[in-house]
Amino acid sequence: MMKKILLAAMLTASLGAMTMPASAEIVVRVAPPPPRSEPIPEARRGFIWVPGHWDWRGNHHVWARGTWIRERHGYVYQEPRWTEREGRWYYQQGNWGRGDRDHDGVPNAVDRAPNDPNRR
Repeated sequence: MMKKILLAAMLTASLGAMTMPASAEIVVRVAPPPPRSEPIPEARRGFIWVPGHWDWRGNHHVWARGTWIRERHGYVYQEPRWTEREGRWYYQQGNWGRGDRDHDGVPNAVDRAPNDPNRR
């Protein structure tokens, strides 16, 4: 009986760990400073440039310099951004989302022909 209780407790604890979010939402009352000017480097095949942005670390804004990230075919990268709502600033980390099946640069949600086989 004790083994069953112990096994059930371990199973419950492991399931709880799997449902935890990858990152917590950041909400602050301090607006980020204006973006800094950075030179945009020449394009690199197979990579996309993510411009610098303001991060939130240690209770203050910290500039994160622009960087290259590897391209993911069939996905669109959403850059990190701050959004103001009702006097609070919400930080959304950069992430990949499905979105451009035919790679014409137009997201599927607004593309009249998202699977156009004749795209150029």
